[in-house]
Amino acid sequence: MITRRQLFQGLGAASAASIGFGGYALAEPFETTVTRYRLAPPRWPVGLALKLAVIADLHACKPWMSVERIEGIVAQVNALGADCVLLLGDYVAGRGIARYSEPVAHRDWAGALGGLRAPLGVHAVLGNHDWWEEDAVQERGCGPTKAGIALENAGITVHENTCVRLIKDGRPFWLAGLGDQWAFFKKRWKGRPLYDGIDDLGATLALASDDAPVVLMAHEPDIFAQVPERVALTVAGHTHGGQVRLMGYAPVVPSKFGARYVYGHVVEEERNLIVSGGLGCSGIPVRFGSPPEIVMIELGV
Repeated sequence: MITRRQLFQGLGAASAASIGFGGYALAEPFETTVTRYRLAPPRWPVGLALKLAVIADLHACKPWMSVERIEGIVAQVNALGADCVLLLGDYVAGRGIARYSEPVAHRDWAGALGGLRAPLGVHAVLGNHDWWEEDAVQERGCGPTKAGIALENAGITVHENTCVRLIKDGRPFWLAGLGDQWAFFKKRWKGRPLYDGIDDLGATLALASDDAPVVLMAHEPDIFAQVPERVALTVAGHTHGGQVRLMGYAPVVPSKFGARYVYGHVVEEERNLIVSGGLGCSGIPVRFGSPPEIVMIELGV
């Protein structure tokens, strides 16, 4: 098994050499693709057609994810005509990639996301890097975070173990947003980091007070192993699809399940998960074999 450090050391020279050329190392383009899924989960009502646009893992920084690029992504999403836009966390660059980039102010990247439009609203959860960027937040063990405040100031609803009932064509569904599972660094065990989360799946789903279907937003996909049949669809990000995939294999996946939830549409015991490959980079400015994507999901088709 290749470790994260070994992979990054091996790619570091190529990454550094590419920075002066204004593109991702190893030639993943800035062009953002749209990946589409059409599905009718077992617990999704017949006749309820719902379009969800998903943005994950922006990691805003210059030059890799500038305000101008975010504005372009926002325009792409708005053109898709989604009923609802879901933002799945990690809006900030993260300390690793900060060595290769310049920061983007919270008000600027959040202001760009504030241009998103959808009839049923724009909804967000926070990711681990949104919690990790502030030493004060880590020390006190709770929010608020600068990222969360910036999103709210931009008019975006931020969910943290909360659930909202929405109506499409007279038919209800619940949109649930889980608190981050890796919010606080805890300790190391056998050389690997362990984290404390603020996620509370049981309390979140308990807010869905009738039998309308549930869509669950989460940053890390690992929670899917615990998600009950009550949830029609779980959407997650965090993994970047591996960020670097060699002949389809991702040597490094930030998940205790390895490649089980690394990317795409996963079905387990008729439960459905879609993991976005995301848009930005973490650690180093390299995407290879995992191009940046917006995800468009059509439910009930």
